[in-house]
Amino acid sequence: MVSGSRVPAQRDGRGHPTREARLVEFCARLSASRPFELVIIGVIIANGIVLGLETYPHLGSAGLALRALEWFFRAVFVLEITIRLLAYGRRPQDFFRHGWNVFDFLVIAAIFIPGLHGDSALLRFLRVMRMLRLVRFSPGLRTIVTALWRSLPGVGGFLALAMVTLYVYGMAGWLIFGTVYPEDYGDIGRSLLTLFVLLSLETLPDLIEEGIAYSPWTLLYYVSFVIITVNLLMNILIAVIVNSMEEARRLEMTEGLAPGYDEDGDGIPDEVDRIAISQRLDDLRTLIVELERELRIDRDDGRTRRTGRD
Repeated sequence: MVSGSRVPAQRDGRGHPTREARLVEFCARLSASRPFELVIIGVIIANGIVLGLETYPHLGSAGLALRALEWFFRAVFVLEITIRLLAYGRRPQDFFRHGWNVFDFLVIAAIFIPGLHGDSALLRFLRVMRMLRLVRFSPGLRTIVTALWRSLPGVGGFLALAMVTLYVYGMAGWLIFGTVYPEDYGDIGRSLLTLFVLLSLETLPDLIEEGIAYSPWTLLYYVSFVIITVNLLMNILIAVIVNSMEEARRLEMTEGLAPGYDEDGDGIPDEVDRIAISQRLDDLRTLIVELERELRIDRDDGRTRRTGRD
């Protein structure tokens, strides 16, 4: 669970925590407790089950019970967000420093938007979005989502390269097969659609058979397309995502080392600081392993020399 920094307790003239401080302390302990998380996870799952049941027609009296449960879920989620906001005391703005907190707040606050009532499609979509809140309670899922988010710039470059490659092969396919197989390569649109389906390799045997029937040289067209597009480009995409997964894992492991955005005031975002710290720790571990290996060799040589003298 994503949590923020604790607010120092306010005290009265006798040195005792004030009522406000006790409330903040209670909300902080409650929001950070495992039972609280399990209850919210159970409510989210139950909400998803209710959403699934509402897709069936002719519910009859069960429909009224499902609508009552929906209002119950809304009340629970509003109470959850309120408790987590109160846990930040007089600095509720710190709650919005974390992306998952912002997501939770927007999804829950959407039920108060005027006009989103009844059974509109947008309201149903927002209700389904609550299921995504399960991600914030699982570090593994949170790491995957963070990795996918961080990989977007690299994926954007990959998509640009893939589009250029597909366009070149699409034009080549139109020039080669446009008059012979117009249903597959009659224009650039059909050609691109054929090649896009070919990325799954499901239609490859049929296309190769048709191409060889036209000319054996067309085998070079399909072989080069499979090697360059299906294999090379897909491996590049996997490498981009794996690299983002590693960075996300580093951030998850060093999450508590430097909370906030730039609390040290060095001009470098704390997220970058955490990555740098994790990389330095990995380098230090490698150096220690190499040093231990060298010292072990020296000790073995010393024992060998002493044995030889004996």
